[in-house]
Amino acid sequence: MSETIEADVVIVGAGPVGLFAVFELGLLDVRCHLIDILEKPGGQCAELYPEKPIYDIPAFPIITGDGLTENLMAQIKPFDPTFHLGEQVNGIERLEDGSFRVTTDADKVFLTKVVVIAAGGGSFQPKRPPVPAIENFEGKSVFYSVRKMEAFRDHDILIVGGGDSALDWTLNLQPIARSVTLMHRRDAFRAAPDSVNKMRALVEAGEMKLMFGQVTGLEGADGQITHAVIADNDDNEHKLPTTRLLPFFGLTMKLGPIANWGLNLHENLIKVDTEKFQTSEPGIFSIGDINWYPGKLKLILSGFHEAALMAQAASRIVFPDKKILFQYTTSSTSLQKKLGVA
Repeated sequence: MSETIEADVVIVGAGPVGLFAVFELGLLDVRCHLIDILEKPGGQCAELYPEKPIYDIPAFPIITGDGLTENLMAQIKPFDPTFHLGEQVNGIERLEDGSFRVTTDADKVFLTKVVVIAAGGGSFQPKRPPVPAIENFEGKSVFYSVRKMEAFRDHDILIVGGGDSALDWTLNLQPIARSVTLMHRRDAFRAAPDSVNKMRALVEAGEMKLMFGQVTGLEGADGQITHAVIADNDDNEHKLPTTRLLPFFGLTMKLGPIANWGLNLHENLIKVDTEKFQTSEPGIFSIGDINWYPGKLKLILSGFHEAALMAQAASRIVFPDKKILFQYTTSSTSLQKKLGVA
């Protein structure tokens, strides 16, 4: 049974530009729902380089991807946006009244007046490990993200990877699993040191296993794994009882379903105007790295500018009978009240 949600604006992508769009729209009383395939806000900044310094954000000589995301989340808190994370938009349909029906792979249906595509370079797709016939188990016993922890309770879980995602889910799932094994190519991890230390403490206490090697095959039937075939670093092969496999091999960026939404594209990017950053479809806007126009610069600060102009145009669609006055947050008491500072 699909869940139907009514929204002023649906923003596809919760990276820095999508988050700042919430702020600009919020100043104009437009409420937003954000959909992102990742499990947390922040897009590339949070997922690919959370601790990497960024030097070209105005007024911040240096800030990390995580720091920028945290600041943007604090900035939009007064507008209470709704996040739908770990979901991918798989369709957009225009209705007779000009609004849109947006569907996701989580069986949600959004009825919205405006769609804003702020998906960075496209949707992030998990990298599939080179395991023969792994696709036969995907979605049933092989998962690339965790949407509901309860689905993993009392299972023998094999987690493969050495980054934050692998370590975070090792620690989160260990208390509810029948068994947890973490496997990585070598005894070196890219995750937060505190997480690594907690994992090693669980291993030392005999509450989970740590292995070094790679998965070379899966055994099972009807999509359900019974054993993972493991090759250790000495080329010894053995079978590990496994009913759930979570491979965290990183992400790749693809345009994904967006390519099939009927929008005019330019070299696999969405073509927009530079007045309001609207696409070839009225009511659908595109901001950030995923759009193209003459002179386009793929910079976060450029995306912020695009979000501000988009918001002015989008609000006129959401409130067609409302007179919109341009105001400054420094002098407008009404805007300051919305921000909770007056």
